[in-house]
Amino acid sequence: MKNENFFQKVYAIAKQIPYGRVTSYGAIAKHIGAARSSRMVGWAMNASHNMEDIPAHRVVNRKGILTGKHHFEGTNLMQQLLENEGIIVKDLQIQNFKEVFWNPNEELL
Repeated sequence: MKNENFFQKVYAIAKQIPYGRVTSYGAIAKHIGAARSSRMVGWAMNASHNMEDIPAHRVVNRKGILTGKHHFEGTNLMQQLLENEGIIVKDLQIQNFKEVFWNPNEELL
């Protein structure tokens, strides 16, 4: 199925996001050659929550907002996971977003 192949490409990138760093749905979409598919990257992240090897909490929107937080169990689990990695979150937005942003197009050659 086409979506399964897309999701696998997304997961392959997400697995490489370093501890203490985040990326965006759009950055992943662009890296896999589907620049207009940010929303599908979000669907892939949502579908990954039972996969312990996919760090879905490290994928946020282009402004550093935790838009996927409601897909995590518990009230603030996504934020807690990020804060445990040293990422500063206030009002559901990463405060040091530019410093912790990981761009797969630059980091993965």
